[in-house]
Amino acid sequence: MQQSGATRGCGCALFPLLGVLFFQGVSVVLSLEIKVDANVRGYVGEKVKLRCTFKSTSSVTDKLTIDWTYRPPSSSRTESYPTTAGTFRDRISWVGDVYKGDASISISSLTTKDNGTFSCAVKNPPDVHHNIPVTELTVTERGFGTMLSSVTLLSILVFIPSAVVVVLLLVRMGRRSAGLTKRSKSGYKKSSIEVSDDTDQEEEGDCMARLCVRCAECLDSDYEETY
Repeated sequence: MQQSGATRGCGCALFPLLGVLFFQGVSVVLSLEIKVDANVRGYVGEKVKLRCTFKSTSSVTDKLTIDWTYRPPSSSRTESYPTTAGTFRDRISWVGDVYKGDASISISSLTTKDNGTFSCAVKNPPDVHHNIPVTELTVTERGFGTMLSSVTLLSILVFIPSAVVVVLLLVRMGRRSAGLTKRSKSGYKKSSIEVSDDTDQEEEGDCMARLCVRCAECLDSDYEETY
């Protein structure tokens, strides 16, 4: 079967058109990129930040929209933010800056019912096609070991150096005490100054003794001459 010239011409013209659409489609898909933290841990009663950043080939305008969606575990029910009702009423705050490519939010007063999947969607016309990443939030009770983390750090920075100084002082005092005990057992050896002082005292004592003897002799001689 032979094709007509018009059919062949239409087919040839169709391939370049598909190629242009294909490349245009790829550029549109890659025009907006979003990144989030895959897993985030929070603690009951505290606040947690859900990070979401985006890159767009177009400048940010007032047409930009950001939608956060929450889905509980094992459920198809979803909630969107901003919202004035639902699980996160008055607990979600905006902490991002769209002009810096930041679409992050924070959730306060966490409960275990907040566990689930969060997705961040950004549209910045004409950039509207992008990946939709998700964040798994896990909320748990803060354990005793976690609460002690700051106390442990403080101990490392303050108390441990102080304890080391005290131990060194005790070791030094112990060595000094042991040296005195050993010296008392082995006999105390006098220094040269102490020896000279003792010698001088002995010489003075001898002189005094000799002087007393001579005085006695003088007295005896005088007594004999008198009689």
